[in-house]
Amino acid sequence: MKEYNILTSRFGRSDGHKLAVYEQEGGYQALRRVLGQGDPAAVRETVKEAGLRGRGGAGFPTGVKWGFVPQGAEEVYFFVNADESEPGTFKDRLLLDYDPHQTLEGTIISCFAVQAKLAFIYIRGEFGWLIDRVQAAVDEAYAAGYLGKNILGSGFDLEVIVHKGAGAYICGEETGLINSVEGRKGQPSIKPPFPAVAGFLGKPTIVNNVESVASVPWIINNGPQAYRAVGTEKSPGTKLFSVSGPVKKPGVYEIPLGLPFREFFNDWLGGMVEGEQLKAVIVGGSSVPVLPAAEVMNVNLDYESLQQAGTMLGSGGMIVIPESCDMVELIQVLMHFYYDESCGQCTPCREGTGWLHRIVKKLRRGEGTAEDLDLLAYVCNGMAGLTICPLADAAVMPMRSFLGKFRPEFEALIRETAVAGPQTRWPRGEQE
Repeated sequence: MKEYNILTSRFGRSDGHKLAVYEQEGGYQALRRVLGQGDPAAVRETVKEAGLRGRGGAGFPTGVKWGFVPQGAEEVYFFVNADESEPGTFKDRLLLDYDPHQTLEGTIISCFAVQAKLAFIYIRGEFGWLIDRVQAAVDEAYAAGYLGKNILGSGFDLEVIVHKGAGAYICGEETGLINSVEGRKGQPSIKPPFPAVAGFLGKPTIVNNVESVASVPWIINNGPQAYRAVGTEKSPGTKLFSVSGPVKKPGVYEIPLGLPFREFFNDWLGGMVEGEQLKAVIVGGSSVPVLPAAEVMNVNLDYESLQQAGTMLGSGGMIVIPESCDMVELIQVLMHFYYDESCGQCTPCREGTGWLHRIVKKLRRGEGTAEDLDLLAYVCNGMAGLTICPLADAAVMPMRSFLGKFRPEFEALIRETAVAGPQTRWPRGEQE
């Protein structure tokens, strides 16, 4: 089992967050190289050639996204999306905790590539200690001349602001994030116009995930072909996977894209803990379709393979589900999350997430009927693709897949109701 450390070389170290350590291990050399060459277009082309894709979930090519900024724009803004709120996902948290300067150097290089003079690092409000950690790194970078006016004598200026979110999942969507920083409701905006053309304050704006920008220094130092030497042709490089559930070795792993799940599960994670059997896996965070054990064992972990298997790589938030898990209870928990986090702007999402949550609760209370399963499908059809942002789809995709892949568990609740009458099945004392 080969280890990869494009992103994780300082993970687990108590001093990895310090500027002195980062510089001793080659930190900010990529920035010096880029500013010394003085060619933003070359940086964009290098990242484009590397094939780096957005690691926040969408998987859109990063260099291509940068190229959408209108040439000659007088004002450009850059946002690092650290509003990591997807259930099952916790890889950006470790990147910022163990190695904030890696993300910060990638941010500065990315800003140079699009000629942004002001950047925001938008951090999830619950990550209080990370806000302090990142702010300390920003302060060190200013003191060392990596931020501010005339960075390293290059003539390039950049200011960075660490912005604290207020605990809203919806602000992980790029236009919701921008609206939040502008002081408005953290709600998504209709696209087009896309942020790269008209974003923050109506000016061209790029929003990239933490993992995306953290990959940039390595690509600059080692070249696009070295990055492409890892992964697959269409999914180059490495990817961080956050693994939770009853496996022997949960945690955050950096793996080459295209790694067979079977190999990852057996050799990296060590399989299931004693007494548990694998039932299913949510591969890319709670918003992607679930795969039963028989299906997931035959897939590779890359964008194209997972799409072909009927799911998505997403943010890499891998939730391993054991045979002992009640799938209807699990989908109830997920539907409660999306119902609670809907911003309420779009009727299909505001009403639909509530209906999905209530119907599943009704089933678990022992009051469900066969018509309720048809109603779940009907509500999903009235939500998917009909809202400003993908939150409605994020609820629909797991709901449809749970209902399709594990329908017998839903039907069993209805049979129990028919035989024994309504039963209370609330987990952990939950109430109506």
